[in-house]
Amino acid sequence: MADRHRSVLLFGAPGVGKGTQGKILGCVPGFVHIAMGDLFRSLDPESAVGQTVRAYSSKGELVPDEITIELWRTSVDGFIAAGDIDTARDVLVLDGVPRNVQQALMLDAHIEPVLIVHLDTDDETAMFERMRRRALEQGRADDAKDDVIRRRWDVFRSETAPVLQHYDAGLIARIEALGTPLQVLGRIVAQLMRTPGL
Repeated sequence: MADRHRSVLLFGAPGVGKGTQGKILGCVPGFVHIAMGDLFRSLDPESAVGQTVRAYSSKGELVPDEITIELWRTSVDGFIAAGDIDTARDVLVLDGVPRNVQQALMLDAHIEPVLIVHLDTDDETAMFERMRRRALEQGRADDAKDDVIRRRWDVFRSETAPVLQHYDAGLIARIEALGTPLQVLGRIVAQLMRTPGL
């Protein structure tokens, strides 16, 4: 088993489309999409860890680092054991992790980033509207609240944006997040095609 998993990191503020693009890329042979939000939502809401996660996410705050990384690590180990990840071949597409510099440091022993896709846009209003629409379509009640949306963006700026400085600038590709999913996918694929080792 490889010591560190080759990984593409999907990075960006809430609502930029990390989940949408991650799901699409995860359908491509050789890529495995792992969304931290999905892992959190898969927890038993009545369990102690499920209640802790809910307490933080409902306020738009980050789940504690130890819980996040331990859940990520045990989930990846489970996927490997089940044969869903081929460590010799597959590239992980990480969505929603790392969310702060401490998480990035904790993941250094587990992942080898080959590309960081920074989905970004200057139009925050469009992103807020996208989150409200997603909340209605997917039943994410928290994302329908303006104060929670604003809090998520504030947390992104203060805690998550500095993560980019943790990685080699040569690995980071800024991708315009506005446009149809197909348009954004095209921009990402063009970058993937230029990435050595993929």
